[in-house]
Amino acid sequence: MNLIRYQAPELSAWPAFDRWSNLREELNSLFDLPFLTNSHRQDLFGGWSPALDLYQNNDSVIAVLELPGMRKEDIGISLHDGTLTISGERKSSSRNGEAAERTERYVGSFRRSIGLPVRVDANKVTATYRNGILTVTLPKAEEAKPKRINVG
Repeated sequence: MNLIRYQAPELSAWPAFDRWSNLREELNSLFDLPFLTNSHRQDLFGGWSPALDLYQNNDSVIAVLELPGMRKEDIGISLHDGTLTISGERKSSSRNGEAAERTERYVGSFRRSIGLPVRVDANKVTATYRNGILTVTLPKAEEAKPKRINVG
C-alpha cells in the first residue's frame, strides 16, 4: 500500500489567476504600512497633485482646483488637443531661517492634465484665482452645444 499526500482541490479553473490575486493583495498591503505617511508618499510617487473637480453644463466645462498658498503668477494653464493642463510650483516657506520641526503641506512643482469631455472654444477660456481656488471656465464649441430641433 502506498501513501499519497492529500492535496486540496483547485478552487479556480485557472490557478494562475489565484497567483495574480495574491500578488495584488501583497501590493495593497505594502501601501497600508505605517511608515508610508503622507510625506513619504509624496516622495514615493514623485510630487504632489492638487484636487481637481470637473463640471459641465449646457454652455461650458468648468475645472476647479484647490491651490491654497500659491500666487497666481506661479500657476500655468494650457489647452492642447482637448487636454487641459495646469501646472505650477508651491515654494516652501520658512520663518526667518528657522528649521521646521514638522511639515505636512506639499511643496514643489505639480502638473495636472485632464482630457475634456467635449470640444471647447480655446479663444474664450477664462481663469480666476480667489482664496486658493482656481476656476477655469472653458466655453463649449458651438458644434458641441446641445441643439433643440423643432418638429415640423
